[in-house]
Order: sequence, then structure tokens, then C-alpha cells
Amino acid sequence: MKRRTLLASAAIALSLGTAAFAQEEITAGFIYIGPPGDGGWTYEHDQARQKMEAHFEGKVKTVYQENVPESADAERAITQMALGGADIIFTTSFGYMDPTLAVAEKFPNVKFEHATGYKRADNVSTYSARFYEGRAVQGHIAGKMTKTNKIGYIASVPIPEVIRGINSAYLHAKKVNPDVEFSIIWLYTWFDPAKEADAARALIENGADVILQHTDSTAPQAAAQEAGNVITFGQASDMAEYAPLPRVSSIIDNWTPYYIDRVQAVLDGTWTSTDTWDGISTGMVGIGEITDAVPADVKAEALALKDAMAAGEYHPFTGPINKQDGSVWLAEGEVADDGSLAGMNFYVEGITAEVPN
Repeated sequence: MKRRTLLASAAIALSLGTAAFAQEEITAGFIYIGPPGDGGWTYEHDQARQKMEAHFEGKVKTVYQENVPESADAERAITQMALGGADIIFTTSFGYMDPTLAVAEKFPNVKFEHATGYKRADNVSTYSARFYEGRAVQGHIAGKMTKTNKIGYIASVPIPEVIRGINSAYLHAKKVNPDVEFSIIWLYTWFDPAKEADAARALIENGADVILQHTDSTAPQAAAQEAGNVITFGQASDMAEYAPLPRVSSIIDNWTPYYIDRVQAVLDGTWTSTDTWDGISTGMVGIGEITDAVPADVKAEALALKDAMAAGEYHPFTGPINKQDGSVWLAEGEVADDGSLAGMNFYVEGITAEVPN
């Protein structure tokens, strides 16, 4: 009798399939590199968290911890969140990669999602956006609008994601303005408003009349507004409070659909480890409104470039493209594959700076 009961229970579980592991309510945790009020990277992740939570109408509780350094503190914060009962944890900065893997090994029943990393495990997924597509649009506008032919770039941490963005912006600025020059300042941090503002002022003092950034605060926008006659682009979020000038457009990170999809998978019991790298075509990368400060013809060209990438008709890294040392990277018409893009550690020909170690 006992054996038949066990067999019957097993049969029921098999007939239910993955639904047998579905959950009615879950907790989703988020680890942030900066504060939700940074106006950029963390702001957009936190907006997506709130929208995701509202979408599930009480089925999902969310928790977050802000200003978590990319150090041993990260492992402690992730561990505490797992111990606190989180069913899925999103770690939203590149430097959380190894800490995420370390904690995931200790908590095999918790699902982890790491943003912008490349290391996975059975219970660790990775996700990122093709920000370089947005940089192509920004580079086109920058190359067309600069009057000094000097473009400043405030860079955060020298990882492939940031180097890709610099190269994409430069290639598309150079394509429409052969005289353009890039000056790059590396801050070695994602979020430091004081350093970001100082970098913007230094670039402007050296003649840059366009400032691009891959840092998280609105400080460069404020510095450009203060200087006057300088244009900027919102980073990670719209930063529309600085429109129509100095901010003439933006890259907007839209994480909401992804967060809804992955949390739904946990609720359904269908979550598996995946790698996601989406861009303009899926809406994960958005281009903020191009203001009327941009000439109509330049705006039309930028939107056409965006549409071509969305349709898969154009790739920002299409040859001929040489590396900085003059060696051929991509032949005429050759398109970069994801593997080479994911590991990009070099500048393209024409950029005179050195890639930091």
C-alpha cells in the first residue's frame, strides 16, 4: 500500500511537469552599485524593479541594497539577501560577477541574474544590452554637430563593454567628420558625481564641445550646462531634465521586460540559466528623444541609423575597420561576431589614447 502511494505521488508529479515546482509568491532581490537616485544606471534598474513588482500585483515582493562596492562587500550583501529568503537575485554591475558565482554555489536553490558579466552556472544567468548600438547614434550626431572637432568621452572602468562604446561612437563620428578627435578620461569608477563633473570641465577647457559619458550620474550634464555651447547625451536613462540643451538625446536602458520575463519563469518553475544580449531591435536599448537643437537632417540620419540597426540591416562594427596599430581587424563588409565584441580590449585606428590595463 505504501509503495503504491509513493508511485501514485510520483505519477502526479510527472504529469504536472514543471508546474510541480511553480511558486505562488516569490521575493526578488536587487544589488545596486549606486543609489536609485543617481539619474542613470541604477535609476533605470530601480524603475524596472518597481514596474516589475507592480506588474505581478502582490505575487512578487522586491528588496534591494544600494551603494554596494565591487569588493568583498558585494559577496556579503548578496549572501545576506539569499539568507533573507530571496528566490531570485539580480546583481547589477560587472564587478559583482565573481561574488555572484561564489554565493550561487552556496545557495543552489536560489536563482541569480548577473548584469553585464560572462560567467554562468546552473543557477546563474547573465544579461546585458548592446549599448554600442546607441553609441553609434550618438557618435553620428556628435560628429555632425561638433564645431571644434573635439569630442570628450568620460569613461568608467576599462572593460570590453566600455571600450566597445568608445569605439562605436568614434567610428560613427569619424565616418561623418574625418577631422574629429576623441579625448578620453578614465575615472575607474561607475558613479562619482564630483569626479564626473571635474572630468567634463577638463574636457571642455581643452576644447571639447561634445561630451559623451559612460558613467552613471548627471554631473557631466550639469557641467556642460554651466559651460554653455556644449552638447551632451543622457547615459542609461533619458536625463531629459537637461533637454533640449545640453542633452540632445540619450541611451535609455529598458530592463523592465527582462525582469518581468525572468521573474515569471521563477513563478512558473521554468527558469533556466541563459545568456541574453539584446539591443535596439528588442527595445532593451532605447534612443531618447532627439531634440530640436539637432538639425533636422542630422536627426533624420540618426533615426535612419537607429531603424537600420533595429531591422538587422546594419551592424555598427562592419569592416573595413583596423585596430589602433593599423592591423586589419575587419575586412571590407565583414561584421564583427559576438565573441570578438565580448572580449574587445583594443581601440580602433584613429584613437590616439592608450587602453588602460
